[in-house]
Order: sequence, then C-alpha cells, then structure tokens
Amino acid sequence: MEKAKIDRINALAAKAKTEKGLTPAELAEQKALREEYLTEYRRALRGGGNEKVVLREDGTKVILKK
Repeated sequence: MEKAKIDRINALAAKAKTEKGLTPAELAEQKALREEYLTEYRRALRGGGNEKVVLREDGTKVILKK
C-alpha cells in the first residue's frame, strides 16, 4: 500500500479521537482505506510462506517448492 494512503489512515484515526470526530464522508473513506489495507495485508500473509529461497555460494538463487 502506498505511504500516502497509510498516512491518510493514520490522520483519520487521529482525527476520530478528537472531540470533533469524523464526518460521514470521512468515515466512509476510513472504512474503504482500512479494507484495502487489510486485503493487501492478508494477501501478503498467504503468499509469504509458500516459497523458500536458497542463496548458493555462486550468488544464484534457487526457489524450493514443497
């Protein structure tokens, strides 16, 4: 996820903690950004452990399959 989107999620979270809170439009934006973040996070977790890479002495990489 782009750093700008993560920064926006954090800014909305900080604003939500203030007395003023978030507007309905900001709440919808926050929900959409969080869902996008979680989708990418889950995809990274699922794909991260499937391949193991071995670095040989000559510098080449070999992907090990299960």
